[in-house]
Amino acid sequence: MKYLKGILLPALLALASFAAAKDEPLVEKNAFQRELVNLFYFDDSEVILSFEFETGVVWRSEDSGKNWGKLKNIETIGIIKNPFDKNTAIALGPQRHYITFNQGKDWDEFDTKLPPTLFGLPVSWHRDDPKKILFSTFENCRDLPCLGTTLYTEDGFKSMKVLREDRKMCIWARSSELFLADSEKHPNRVLCIAKGKYSDKTKHFRLLMSDNFFNDGDEIEPTMSSGRTVAGMANMASVKGYLVAAAKADRSNELALYVTKDTETWHRAEFGDGKIEEDAYTILESTNYSIQVDVMSQKAAAIGSLYTSNSNGTYFTKNIDDTNRSPEGYVDFEKVANIQGIVLVNVVDNAKSAVQQKQKKLKSKISFDDGREWESLKAGKDELHLHSVTDLSNSGRVFSSPAPGIIMGIGNTGEYLRPYTDGDLYVSDDAGMTWAKALSEAHKYEFGDDGSVLVAVFDEGETDQVMYSLAHGQPDSWKPLKLGFKMRAHELTTVPDSTSLKFVLYGTSRNENGRLEYVVVHLDFAGLNKRTCEDKDFEMWEARNGECIMGHKQSFRRRKRDADCVIGQEFKDPVPTFEPCDCDEFRDYECDFNFKPNGKKGKEKECSPSGALTPPEGACKGDEKTYKGTSGWRKIPGNNCKGTTAKDKEMERDCGDTRKKPQSDEITTEMTKFKGKLFREYYYLERGEDGDDETVVMLTDQHEAYITHDQGKKWNKAVKDNVVAIYPHQFSNDHVFFLTGTKKVYYSTDRGRHDSIHSFEAPNMPNTQMLQIMQFHPKFHDWIIWIGGEHCEKGPADPECHTLASVSQKNGIEWEMLLPYVKKCAFVWREGSRVEKKELAFCEQYTNEEMGAPVELISSTDFFKTKEVKFKSVVEFAIMSEFIIVATKGGEDGKTLKVDASLDGTTFADAKFPPKFNVAHQTAYTVLDSSTHSIFLHVTVNPNRDQEYGSIIKSNSNGTSYVLSLNAVNRNTDGYVDFEKMQGIEGVALANVVANVKDVDGGAKKQKKTLITHNDGADWIPLQAPDKDLDGKKWKCDVGNKEKCSLHLHGYTERADPRETFSSPTAVGIMMGVGNVGENLGTMDEASTWITTDAGITWKEVMKGTFAWEFGDQGSVIVLVQRGKDTRSLFYSLDSGKEWKEFEFATERVRVDTITTVPSDTSLNFLIWGTADEKLITINVDFSGLKEFGKQCELDDHNPTAGDYELWSPQHPILDEEEQCLFGHVAEYHRKRSDRQCYNGKRIDHLHNIARNCTCTRRDFECDYNYERLPGGECKPIQGLDLPDPAAVCSKKGVKEYWDITGYRKIPISTCQGGKEMEHTSAVHACPGWEDWFKRKHGLGGFGIFLIVIVSFLAAGGIGYYIWRNWDGKFGRIRLGDNYTSLDSDSPLISWPVAAISGLVAVVAAVPLLIGSLWKMIAGRFGGYGGRTYTSRSSFARGRGDYAVVDPDEGELLGEDSDEDV
Repeated sequence: MKYLKGILLPALLALASFAAAKDEPLVEKNAFQRELVNLFYFDDSEVILSFEFETGVVWRSEDSGKNWGKLKNIETIGIIKNPFDKNTAIALGPQRHYITFNQGKDWDEFDTKLPPTLFGLPVSWHRDDPKKILFSTFENCRDLPCLGTTLYTEDGFKSMKVLREDRKMCIWARSSELFLADSEKHPNRVLCIAKGKYSDKTKHFRLLMSDNFFNDGDEIEPTMSSGRTVAGMANMASVKGYLVAAAKADRSNELALYVTKDTETWHRAEFGDGKIEEDAYTILESTNYSIQVDVMSQKAAAIGSLYTSNSNGTYFTKNIDDTNRSPEGYVDFEKVANIQGIVLVNVVDNAKSAVQQKQKKLKSKISFDDGREWESLKAGKDELHLHSVTDLSNSGRVFSSPAPGIIMGIGNTGEYLRPYTDGDLYVSDDAGMTWAKALSEAHKYEFGDDGSVLVAVFDEGETDQVMYSLAHGQPDSWKPLKLGFKMRAHELTTVPDSTSLKFVLYGTSRNENGRLEYVVVHLDFAGLNKRTCEDKDFEMWEARNGECIMGHKQSFRRRKRDADCVIGQEFKDPVPTFEPCDCDEFRDYECDFNFKPNGKKGKEKECSPSGALTPPEGACKGDEKTYKGTSGWRKIPGNNCKGTTAKDKEMERDCGDTRKKPQSDEITTEMTKFKGKLFREYYYLERGEDGDDETVVMLTDQHEAYITHDQGKKWNKAVKDNVVAIYPHQFSNDHVFFLTGTKKVYYSTDRGRHDSIHSFEAPNMPNTQMLQIMQFHPKFHDWIIWIGGEHCEKGPADPECHTLASVSQKNGIEWEMLLPYVKKCAFVWREGSRVEKKELAFCEQYTNEEMGAPVELISSTDFFKTKEVKFKSVVEFAIMSEFIIVATKGGEDGKTLKVDASLDGTTFADAKFPPKFNVAHQTAYTVLDSSTHSIFLHVTVNPNRDQEYGSIIKSNSNGTSYVLSLNAVNRNTDGYVDFEKMQGIEGVALANVVANVKDVDGGAKKQKKTLITHNDGADWIPLQAPDKDLDGKKWKCDVGNKEKCSLHLHGYTERADPRETFSSPTAVGIMMGVGNVGENLGTMDEASTWITTDAGITWKEVMKGTFAWEFGDQGSVIVLVQRGKDTRSLFYSLDSGKEWKEFEFATERVRVDTITTVPSDTSLNFLIWGTADEKLITINVDFSGLKEFGKQCELDDHNPTAGDYELWSPQHPILDEEEQCLFGHVAEYHRKRSDRQCYNGKRIDHLHNIARNCTCTRRDFECDYNYERLPGGECKPIQGLDLPDPAAVCSKKGVKEYWDITGYRKIPISTCQGGKEMEHTSAVHACPGWEDWFKRKHGLGGFGIFLIVIVSFLAAGGIGYYIWRNWDGKFGRIRLGDNYTSLDSDSPLISWPVAAISGLVAVVAAVPLLIGSLWKMIAGRFGGYGGRTYTSRSSFARGRGDYAVVDPDEGELLGEDSDEDV
């Protein structure tokens, strides 16, 4: 968020003197040896401060720069002036700072441990008390995101205390001139954007408030207009009487702006069809009654649209399109000082072609009515165009000053604005209505004596004179003032209110020896000895030619143009006179509360209800059908117009509008048919914040791409051309790309809404080598890597055909070549990683420019203008959220897989395979999950087809030490493993194991059992079956003996669509599955459908037979539909599976492929995909009309059980005295009460609180490295393996003692305290050199702090890739580890072109300094029907327990990085 204020250019100042002749302005020259910067006046004074850029020495003048003195013992890196107090400023140092309360005459020093922040202003001033200050220090960016400490003082830094240590930013509520100005509330309120309650991810950042500096638990998280708190807070700013906070949507740059006038009531700002994006909007200088925001509309060309809000900041209306912006976010926009309603902007006349033409053609526009109407600037009959904020040449405002009605600017007449050096100085003394050329050539200019003196200095080179005018700058009124020397002007300034006759000019000059010096020239026009103006010399000047703004006319008393006198009233600002106007029903009114505008202006503007209306008390009683209510309009608050209009009168309104329209109590459906036999792929582009947009893009086997914004109620062709693949952006849900069979690529950066689909030309045709074509940057969403094919017209078999990688930084508008003969390229930087350079990219390049030759890994930080070979004989590389993995072939036989890892993309550490798992290269490994501060790695033991199984090993919290979690876990040929983590709940996972390992090794068929863990893999137990089935019948086996009779569920390896999961991230504690009760897992034909609502402790049979399931509205509705059979009905439950109802969704039978909804499971709409009558069909099923969803559920975070929600705590199935404890704490989750008739709506942050930490028990520990768990739970050393040296920890800085290894280690996510601390039950010893300290601490046998680092190995998966098919439609087969075909081309999930999941295994050795955990790779938020590599499940974007497997032959490294939170 950028808040545009006056911009102070660096001042080049410099000691000497020169006096002008009598009756001429006084000229005093001072020379400085070093460059000075940051020159500024204290308000209403002649005191100036500046400091030397090189040394930090501060200079002070008390007479407008005539004389200067050096301040003793003060050095600074910057001076910040208090905008509310004319005597206060702070001189910042690295750690020692200084504050003055008397304009720099005296200074008090204070120290901070860290330097000032570099992210935003380090100081927040309190408007009402200059001694109340917030001071923000340098952030800790080692552990991203960057969070820092803010200090506060109430006594001007005589004392300081910590406000917060986890903030992104903090400000006072009273930090702008008008906010709470008419109220005595909240005198000490501060607002901070701080890390989440239990997460420091940016998407969980919170807005917090306190009236007691966050002491004594005083912390308020405000509820927004939705009635709930909002996460993802990105920025905030105070402007006039408003405070604005911006929240960033997950996986999107889109922001939601929330506006308040009192910090208590917050409104969501609506921009109509406009969209606010991060780093793509600027809050401009606003009025007392509205906010002005410029919103970027074209990023590549830096073009925006100007919006103005209503009086409470709720609704924004577009004023003008195509405003000119700079890439830094500055906007050519200025309000004329002191005069309401007059605004100047520059617009881009060639906005549509500016990028292609690489030049913007600018025109200047002016409005005299707050932006309702715009007109050109006129100098005579010619259009005039002026240089503005994006091309500054002086400090302060660009055009105006407090001098009434006088404006100056540099520009030219003609069709467009030309370069600055082609411009002349133009002046207007009627606030921009008419203009005249004042001086030829470009000049710096300034206003003095309330506009009676205008000064200008040549700005295109050296000059020896200053020009001035005493006649409002009219042509032929300018006179020269000789300086007596030549100089190059850098800044011309005066007191901020432009009431003085004194000016300061600074720049550079050559002294007598020809040496460059910095000069400050004091100009005093009192030396003209003009008389003081009398009443006869003044006139009443009407602003805006007498037009009414905000219900009044505005006029000023100012000196006449031809009066030969000076005003001479320093620091007395011009005061306007207001005359009320008659109320105008279009100009003086805005939409009332609960009404919204239609986006039009003037007489076409209308206000319609935005929701249910509230009738006056006593109205709409009994049979009354109408009532007298508001017209929908209200007079703008602060408007001074007199009289009334029709909009003040009440009107007859329908009582039916006072409440929400009655629910239809019906489930509605909408069927759409398409030509074709197969949906090739489809993706949800979910909007990350409030809104009804539920966009889905889809491709059929007819190469027709369709798009819907209401989840299938209405489909439209996305593009007219044939499409061969859809590429959604991996890191932004707003971006999507439609690839054709040519260079032409269609794209949208707004989910295909509002005609936002455009096209660009790719640098070459898509490659035909089945390589991923597009790669995206995680932060800069317009950065694209394209891997195309060159000389491939005859097909990939042509020896001349090879790949070619190119990059675009403008979303495909411009391209530059990276490297030829590449296999894969990717950007390396990830949020939260230690990679410093966001430009860092890796490419795999075939050696000797020969496709299929050995591959090298090459890195570059300048798009391969320079490059470095990192590795040779590369199999693959993978980019995780925290580190990079590279797999190469090595060893004596050239087949052994060698893995290296890096945290920063620069330094790599060699990885070693762990003991007992040093298997041959042909064996597959699969990275399963890494979202609970540990990595689950599946190591294949039996690789034979249809006999695959292996062991799951689990890492410690930094990924360096692995222990055995579970043996004989089932795996299939494709590399999928029957392992799945429950979403939304930490540490719960299910796995299927092979029960007859010995028989399987001999060739027998697998017999599988399902196990569950509730402590992150430390213990596994069978699923408890219920006593009776759905029909109330007992099972044929004894459910009390879980070894012989338990519930078993079909997992990934047997699902028709492996992207489906047991659970949902928003339906907390609920899982569904298909399986049977018995000793082992049976066939699908024997299976029933099951549900658990307590995270897998108890299960219930809900349907006989196998059904596909989907969760809606965060679990408020669960839908089942039978798949693979012709059906017309579905079943649904509104009470978490207690009761089920049948609904007929079609009149004809449909063969259902799957059922989906939005990835977050927050919608009441579902989409059924299938076939009927030999056509493809989609059926939208909408549950929102049911009376059970007639209102939104009430949730009060401060009193969570008072409304429609309960607090639910997961627990371990083996109950004891700490029965609610899981991972050493009691976690409380929001869950809607199953009997409540309401809908959840916006996604809820389900984790409410960590109620308490528990004492440690055996369940909080797992076996240590090289220990194994015995049946009784005891951990014993593995025979033949060396144990780690416990004294190795002494090499760490600050470690003074160590413990003997006990065989136990605490589960990484456990927070238990005290109790059975099983890792601390051994002897403690002193580290070498710390024996004396140890004796003093422990005496005869005390226990110290246990700190140990076990260096072992870590596992990582890689990144998925897309397969581009051969043009003849044949499926390019991908071979997985174990030498088998990964996917069957006859499978309905495989068609042309799709991406197949193949695999590779990477087992990595110790990585020094590795902190944190592995997260599942980029897959977790996308999905596609055809099986594209970052698919997740039938809902196409949901995080799941994802996989990365190793293929020994093809060597493709896959992986998915979870952004799921637990």
